[in-house]
Amino acid sequence: MKVHEFTRIEGKLGLKTRNAGDRLAWFEHDGVVVVRTKRSHGNKDLPENLIRQQLKLNETQFSGLISCTVDRDDYIEILRGKGIILSKE
Repeated sequence: MKVHEFTRIEGKLGLKTRNAGDRLAWFEHDGVVVVRTKRSHGNKDLPENLIRQQLKLNETQFSGLISCTVDRDDYIEILRGKGIILSKE
């Protein structure tokens, strides 16, 4: 995974970020931090499998996120389906 792909995911999902020893990113839903991920500041390839696991996605869902077929609303539904985000009822 390239750095620009990670940056695109940050924007698409609305991840909040902070620079520390690494670039930290987290996804909030209704004011609650749901998942966290990070990447190094270097410009080398990023460990795609680790980022995918931290975002709680399978390979198909993650490739959809990179190729722009999965958006923020789709991601929320994926997390709801896995019980990570509870549905409001």
